[in-house]
Amino acid sequence: MTKKTKRAIFILIFSEFLVCLGISLVIPVMPFIKNQLHLTATDMGIMNSLFAFAQFVASPLVGRLSDKIGRKPVLTTGLVLYMVSEVLFALTNQLWVFNISRLIGGLSAAMVVPTAMALASDITTKHQRARVIGWLSAAFSGGLILGPGIGGILAGISYKTPFWVAGALGLLSAIVLASLLPSDAETRDTVTETTESTTPTAHPMSRAFWTVPIIILFTMILVSSFGLQGFESIYSIYVNEVFHFSLSNIAMVLTLNGLISLFLQVALFDTFVNRFGERRVIRACFFLGAVAVIWITQAHSKLEVMIATLIIFSAFDLLQPAITTLLTKASESNQGLINGLNMSLTSVGNIVGPIMSGMLLDMNTHYPYLVVAVFLVISYLMAFMLKQPDQAKPQRVE
Repeated sequence: MTKKTKRAIFILIFSEFLVCLGISLVIPVMPFIKNQLHLTATDMGIMNSLFAFAQFVASPLVGRLSDKIGRKPVLTTGLVLYMVSEVLFALTNQLWVFNISRLIGGLSAAMVVPTAMALASDITTKHQRARVIGWLSAAFSGGLILGPGIGGILAGISYKTPFWVAGALGLLSAIVLASLLPSDAETRDTVTETTESTTPTAHPMSRAFWTVPIIILFTMILVSSFGLQGFESIYSIYVNEVFHFSLSNIAMVLTLNGLISLFLQVALFDTFVNRFGERRVIRACFFLGAVAVIWITQAHSKLEVMIATLIIFSAFDLLQPAITTLLTKASESNQGLINGLNMSLTSVGNIVGPIMSGMLLDMNTHYPYLVVAVFLVISYLMAFMLKQPDQAKPQRVE
């Protein structure tokens, strides 16, 4: 890997971390905003869903755009929009402006996250790709994990402070990316030097592109995001009501999970993929996730719940980059489209998962997790239908 490639990857990791940090900064100040401005829970729910909705609509369009005009302009624009979103949120006390801010933030995430994945796929070889995708996934998870904590600390000054700081970091990141990220022409030169020759791929709208492995992988992306959000969105309410977890108990579990997640994605993901292959990793993650979700509904102690929780989050944290890595090998061109569709389906899961879990929780505390477990079991069985997308040059024999 050349110095130019390493520099580009570092910038991509920082940009993705920053955007995901912005996604979760709002979490600790949500109750304050709700009470301070006399908003309803429905108002807050809509505000959150608008972010994922904007991601869903924009991601495939942005993916195709980055394939046509290049990754760097899209990434730079996305970071500028990120800055605008955070500053707008800091400036206003009006609900409709908050909603516009979240829409702009969702558009920003749609421009940065899949485009960063696509560029990483462009400038790495298949052998390097799992490791780099693991780093980007760790940046994604790290931003989501650290955001609430950082937001809570900064909110001690003022509930607007997290957004002013995020806006300043967004502007700085846009300047750094525009100045230091190699141009798309340089990226193409790097690809020519470092990647293996590939056979032409089918047009993305043709039947040849939509093979059974591609369809299964995209279905798994939807299920994994749906399962994660369906589990995570009501987790604190569930363990508080059923197992009487205190806020300190919940904070301890989520902090420990964050540390384990980062370690798995940065240090072990590449090893797991190279040793076992993406398909076996995917099967194991779906299986362990389903078993642990069912375990929580049958647990009798806080320790059991904590262990099962760590297994579930660890499974999801390995599952999503494993599916993404396999998807990037499905078509050496159209990386922008693939990662854009990836983000769109993730957004669908992020919209539907919390809504469904909330409705089921009102019926019975265990219903949401039992439904999530059923979807994970079905996906585990589907994983056995999965074939290596790149049949021309198999990477390993299973």
